[in-house]
Amino acid sequence: MGKPTGFKEYDRDKNPDRPPLERAKDYNEFRLPLDVAERQTQGARGMDCGIPFCQSETGCPVDNLIPEWNDLIYEGKWQDALDRLHKTNNFPEFTGRVCPAPCEGACVLGIHEPPVTIKDNECFIVDKGFDEGWITPETIATRTGKRVAVVGSGPAGLAAAEQLNRAGHRVTVFERHDRIGGLLMYGIPNMKLDKQTVQRRVDLMAAAGVEFVTNAFVGGSPDTPAGAGPSADNIQYIDPTQLHAEYDAVVLATGATRPRDLPIEGRDLNGIHFAMELLHTNTQTLLDDGNCDAAPIHAAGKDVIVIGGGDTGTDCLGTSIRHGCKSLVNFELLDRPPNDRAANNPWPQWPRIFRVDYGHGEAAATFGQDPRVFSILSKRFIDDGNGNVAGVETITIDWSKPTDKAPFSEVPGSEQTFKADLILLAMGFLGPESYLGEQLGLDTDQRSNFKAEYGDYATNIDKVFVAGDCRRGQSLVVWAIAEGRGAARAVDKYLMGHSDLPATGPVDAELASTAG
Repeated sequence: MGKPTGFKEYDRDKNPDRPPLERAKDYNEFRLPLDVAERQTQGARGMDCGIPFCQSETGCPVDNLIPEWNDLIYEGKWQDALDRLHKTNNFPEFTGRVCPAPCEGACVLGIHEPPVTIKDNECFIVDKGFDEGWITPETIATRTGKRVAVVGSGPAGLAAAEQLNRAGHRVTVFERHDRIGGLLMYGIPNMKLDKQTVQRRVDLMAAAGVEFVTNAFVGGSPDTPAGAGPSADNIQYIDPTQLHAEYDAVVLATGATRPRDLPIEGRDLNGIHFAMELLHTNTQTLLDDGNCDAAPIHAAGKDVIVIGGGDTGTDCLGTSIRHGCKSLVNFELLDRPPNDRAANNPWPQWPRIFRVDYGHGEAAATFGQDPRVFSILSKRFIDDGNGNVAGVETITIDWSKPTDKAPFSEVPGSEQTFKADLILLAMGFLGPESYLGEQLGLDTDQRSNFKAEYGDYATNIDKVFVAGDCRRGQSLVVWAIAEGRGAARAVDKYLMGHSDLPATGPVDAELASTAG
């Protein structure tokens, strides 16, 4: 519990951010760590709360042993803290950087005071573990003779692969792009998650026996629709039925990569792109060339509009600023959130409040104001006369006055025109691309996700399992890790009749109590 009176004595102190105008000039991570003594003080704020809601369903999906390692931080027992952390989370260096920290939203201290800095504490533990050389490749003593194919190398696929490798199975991970990491590599920019941090963990897994195959497009073909394909020329197209025949089990962890579109007039104009087109190609160019000057989508000197908020929208803001955009506006369909919890958003739910993320802060510092415009609906993209986008016509909406056609109404006389020659669509994702499931004959749910129950992860096709966003829909990295761990346990039990891999989450825990 840390120091018994620590939560009374010490204030919350998060990792500081580098100044906005400074960090916007590079792609280095924008957060700076506290020193050891300051971090121990933050560990001391962990209170004897009785029931640690930070580990509950509204808190941490991977059941992190948060009170335990907070106490160990306070005691300065860093290696013990690392051991506790790795018991439940395969990749705390990822979640410690990019997770929105639902654990902090459920922190008991957060009812009346700023919550414990759980996310920053987690990141400090694992970073210290790497710095001290405590994290090394795992030695697998015995192999089962079973072979498992994992399709997709994002957080769900990597978690499943690592767990199955620990169980003694031979695991091969197939990734359609030219680098391993999926969303971690190409969906999250360097300033939030440095790619050396991703590669470091991938290298550890490879040294422990996991095989990685890149440029391996399972289910794809040269005719796969644009936007779905990988990013290299030397592509190997693999029939998923071949994997099904050759491996003892197959885990699909392909993510929810089908973006939500905005099919209004002018959508086919040049200069309108899905967010991931910008983010992926920008990171790939940065890794290939050491800079982003040759990125195929570049915001330098352009009036940029990002349609959609959330993490992806913020990443588009930060990337556009680093390119040197001329102006920047961010459309949000919803109302501006309140500064404090609303009555219908009580603790321990995730607090739906107004936040200033790194991209918003950088835009405000660069252009003098927050880039967001709330309660705004895009009506038509404007043509410059040569097939290029020149702007967008909008109207303000009122969520307090729903109609029979929409949960909002349009405000008469609120029409506006915004100038733009680059528009980025960051409105979320609708589920996995369909080609892979169709070839295997997988059932899907009402939202087009691959159908499998949580805690079971098995599809309607024998020995095919699914995990992560392709099963549950667009979600968090920490949920993807939880799903990968859960799917690995289900696969291990399918292959061996029982599993010694740890259960993850309340449903898995219930199943584990009756497992053979």
